[in-house]
Amino acid sequence: MRAAVITECGRPPVVVRREPPRPADGQLRVAVAAAPITPLDVLCGTGTSYFGAPAVPYVPGVQGVGRLDDGTPVWFSTTAGMRPGDGSMADYCVVPAADVVPLPEDVDHPLVAALGLSAVAAWMALTWRGELRPGEQVLVLGAGGVVGQVALQVARLHGARRVVAACRSAAAQERARRLGADAVVALGEDDDVASLAARLAEACDGPVDVVLDPLFGVPAAAALRTLTARGRLVNLGSSAGEQAPFDSATLRSRSLRILGYTNNELTSEQKAGALRTVADHAAAGRLVLDYTSTPLAEAAEAWTRQADGRATRRIVLTADGAPGRS
Repeated sequence: MRAAVITECGRPPVVVRREPPRPADGQLRVAVAAAPITPLDVLCGTGTSYFGAPAVPYVPGVQGVGRLDDGTPVWFSTTAGMRPGDGSMADYCVVPAADVVPLPEDVDHPLVAALGLSAVAAWMALTWRGELRPGEQVLVLGAGGVVGQVALQVARLHGARRVVAACRSAAAQERARRLGADAVVALGEDDDVASLAARLAEACDGPVDVVLDPLFGVPAAAALRTLTARGRLVNLGSSAGEQAPFDSATLRSRSLRILGYTNNELTSEQKAGALRTVADHAAAGRLVLDYTSTPLAEAAEAWTRQADGRATRRIVLTADGAPGRS
């Protein structure tokens, strides 16, 4: 079989030929149809993550979609790069049975691979952690990313009365409009809290009930000022800054809630349930995502694009003949 193998931390994987893996007790073998290259994969591959440097050589890929030996379509997760063992960027992968989630037969495999755990995060951060209720107004920061794109759609599916997006690039802003955002606010490198808060408030129809925040930093501090009494900001990232300059008065005056979210807190049942829900919506055409399909043979070039920050969409490695789109 073919496998993308990291032989040295900090360098892209090389596609080589290997013997197919054999499942041990409690494991299942998956013929991989699609495997996304995620930021976590690249971080682990550098050897600088908080999991420590992985033992090399290894096959990266913390999640993927494929079929079991009996033909059942499944999504699966791995601990590649975090613990010893190989991941999804190969023709075959073996994983614990508990980490496999059956999928609808007619689902688009690359699409579900692209959505994956990012979609789980968007879904659970809004509905479980943020307790989103029908009729509420939602502000999605970082709406150009995978989590943000999914969050715009999740808010709609859960009956939000108004959904406002905030993102940087013109392409991301146009995409947010296509995904159903009622208003879009441009984020800039030089934003200050007061002026950004004013722009966000102008785009919203009154106070906001829930903010989904994968950015933190200045955008989070500005978004806090838009919240209604007892409003919720759910943070699940810090790509705009590890610290946010908000003040005590803003929090106390409206009894606001700042909530942290991580997929790692979910039980196996919660994660599987959210993934199945995401897959069902994707199969029905209610959840979409811009992604790029790339053949497994071109894994090194695709990995480099992701690592260098040149990838504008989620990259999904696909087996020969797997359906997908560019």
